[in-house]
Amino acid sequence: MIQLKEISAPELEQNLVPVALSDETMRDRKEKLLEKMKNHGYEAIVVYADLEHGSNFEYLCGFLPRFEEALLVLHSCGKAYMVLGNENLNKAAKSRMEVTAIHMPHFSLPNQPMKTEKTVAEILAQCELEKAKNIGLVGWKNFTGKSDDDAVLYDIPYFIVEAIKNTCREAKFSNAASLFIGENGLRTTNNANEFAHYEFGAALAGNCILETMAELDAGKTEMQVAEKLAAFGQPHNVVTIMATGERFEKANMYPSNKIIKKGDRISITTGFKGGLQSRGGYAVSCAEELPKGEKDYLEKVAIPYFAAVRTWLETIHIGMSGKELYDRIEEVLPKAQYGWSLNPGHLCADEEWLSSPVYPDSAEVLKSGMLFQVDIIPSVPGYGGVSCESGILLADEVLRKTIKKEYPEMWERIQKRRAYIREELGIHISEEVIPTSNAAAYCRPFLLNRKAALTGNK
Repeated sequence: MIQLKEISAPELEQNLVPVALSDETMRDRKEKLLEKMKNHGYEAIVVYADLEHGSNFEYLCGFLPRFEEALLVLHSCGKAYMVLGNENLNKAAKSRMEVTAIHMPHFSLPNQPMKTEKTVAEILAQCELEKAKNIGLVGWKNFTGKSDDDAVLYDIPYFIVEAIKNTCREAKFSNAASLFIGENGLRTTNNANEFAHYEFGAALAGNCILETMAELDAGKTEMQVAEKLAAFGQPHNVVTIMATGERFEKANMYPSNKIIKKGDRISITTGFKGGLQSRGGYAVSCAEELPKGEKDYLEKVAIPYFAAVRTWLETIHIGMSGKELYDRIEEVLPKAQYGWSLNPGHLCADEEWLSSPVYPDSAEVLKSGMLFQVDIIPSVPGYGGVSCESGILLADEVLRKTIKKEYPEMWERIQKRRAYIREELGIHISEEVIPTSNAAAYCRPFLLNRKAALTGNK
């Protein structure tokens, strides 16, 4: 039985430090990609990047092109070119993959110097693409609709695609994002070093959400509370949300000076590389303080939601299909009644949403190394939302042993998280499920009551 009762709150995690991706990891990424290219018959791929859509590029090069655009051209022989604008040209020397730099002023900011006598096509010709007969174009999305030919949909600016096609008139082109994401994509699983790299951001997000929940109070402004959603100057991978009452008023998506009132609906979200934390509930201490007509929110929305989260965490395992997990959540939290519409769980990495193997009739197999967000979003008419979105890693015995050996301090944190989830939240996760922060599954729907949270314990 799920109930709201007084339990110990999770403790903030101490001494979190970033873990760099090793040279071995970066070499392994390139080698595996070249093998995939060979298997799919690609002689070259062109990977597009900008600040919002650069994670496939970053996966190989180690950095984002900040406020400019960029291309990585990788040939099946391993030779690579990096096409950069004015202010990123010097970053080619910092790339984790050896590249030849090509200057394309067109990728620079508006009205910066574009002193070149070469066209876009002529600049791209320096990347030796004209000899390739099968070229993969990589944006950031693998299209999975049924109405279009997804293989020839490209989420890359038109002027780039046009120039490449004009340069390589005899080549065959296709969307090659599936090399990176989606079923069997390279980026859908992580080794121990990659997990340690991402665990820093996931744990940081957990600390931030716990501090924000402790700070929240009636009479404070959204901005006052939202200060706790940032940390150490780390870049967010999601829009920061600290919203009280009606959301998106006058199209505003960011924390404002709006004052929190008792009884308001509350939404909170923060995320860094490796993980997001989201909380939804009410600015109340007990059910009696809920708005009229919403006093049964706990029974109607929050408890069924938490039961689904517990089911998700206790059900997920290596080797199951995405369909199995999807159907289990549909069974305990029917979407027709609870209004969720997106995938109940998705992968994350540098970006908040990488892709998802969890969807109707999904035959995709859940694998060791997958970094998941427990993301179920109920929407019941007449009530506010509820959320305790957080992350886990699926890890087989080999991966767990490697993490324990190479990152013993992190392994200690993991064991404390597991104990808290079991002893305080009453959720019995398997050894394969590794929570990525102390805040995992901690759900406090009455946000002004700092002692009571939902738990499966009696």
